[in-house]
Amino acid sequence: MRREIRKDLSEKMRDLNTQREKSLRMGATRSEEGLRRSEDEDDIRPAFSRDTDRIIHSTPYTRYIDKTQVFYFVENDHITHRVLHVQLVSKIARQIGRSLGLNEDLIEAIALGHDIGHVPFGHKGEKILSAICKKQGIGEFHHNVQSVISLERIEQLNLTLQVLDGILCHNGEIHERIIKPERGKTWDDHDSEIQSMINGDPGNFPMTLEGCVVRIADTISYIGRDLEDAIMVGLIERDELPEICQETIGDNNRDIVNTLIIDVIENSWEKDCIALSEEVSRALSAFKEFNYKRIYENPTVEREVDKIDKMFRLIFEEFMEDLEENKRDSRIFQHHIDLIKDKNPAYADETSNAEIVRDFIAGMTDKYFNDTVMELYFPKRFKYSVTQKDIYSDRLIN
Repeated sequence: MRREIRKDLSEKMRDLNTQREKSLRMGATRSEEGLRRSEDEDDIRPAFSRDTDRIIHSTPYTRYIDKTQVFYFVENDHITHRVLHVQLVSKIARQIGRSLGLNEDLIEAIALGHDIGHVPFGHKGEKILSAICKKQGIGEFHHNVQSVISLERIEQLNLTLQVLDGILCHNGEIHERIIKPERGKTWDDHDSEIQSMINGDPGNFPMTLEGCVVRIADTISYIGRDLEDAIMVGLIERDELPEICQETIGDNNRDIVNTLIIDVIENSWEKDCIALSEEVSRALSAFKEFNYKRIYENPTVEREVDKIDKMFRLIFEEFMEDLEENKRDSRIFQHHIDLIKDKNPAYADETSNAEIVRDFIAGMTDKYFNDTVMELYFPKRFKYSVTQKDIYSDRLIN
């Protein structure tokens, strides 16, 4: 009896999913178009909804919670972290996608997975790690490429091409008024794009309109939020924002998000692209330039960069030595390689030592990174006794 009920429920769910797919506009991506490298088991969930579930239940997704966005080493619980950023991207992108009749499941999967490859200390950490990777001969480091490596090669989630492509091509730092999908990509194209980005190519546009929506939503989600965070920590004053930005887009996150979402919807309606108006695009470009000069490259924000640079280089060299000497008690074995065996048994054999260290460091949270540095290079303190057998011994990491 229970089996019959479940069968009936499955059929109803499939009917509902079919009806929803039919309501999508021309140019939207249907779930039946989802391409995987290997065949997947039958499931009542649409393909892209299944991808979302796989992403949010993955190990790297849980580490979003302690990866900083712009301001690191700032003790303020209200500062934006990655976990909030990806939720904001998802919310904004789904609002745009719903208004334009696009596939919200695909949008959500791309949005929630797009920053999984971010390293500790945000874009500053990314630049430092990229310089180290180039010196090691494994090419440039880009967090969008690393997101795909983490989800596909390490976690082995068997996600669809459309989701992985959207994640790979989400670059919200590049400014453009019109984002037009590059349709018809194949798995070979996807693999080639990854290698091209590692070799220094800036990358291409996503293959779907949904991926294009996430790309613009990434910018909408951080541009005003970073402004609010900078004001909160006393870095800038609100009235310092250029007049063109205040008058055209707004001077607070609520107005900024609202203005940009409406402008995108109005200028993308029934078009095979995601676009901004010329006026708003100019103002947004000025906004980005202001944020880069006054926030991201502010000497106050970058005052600890030299120390972070040394920390990255120290632990990279340390873990390279541990791999070469096969130190099984090292964190890179216990907290990385050994944990991946069940997901991808061939990972250690198919990946160079430098790439393994890159993957390990890229997956770290800010706190774990700091704890690792403390454990490796700071003297250990003991209470009452120096013997490990004494139950009162207390090995302090920080």
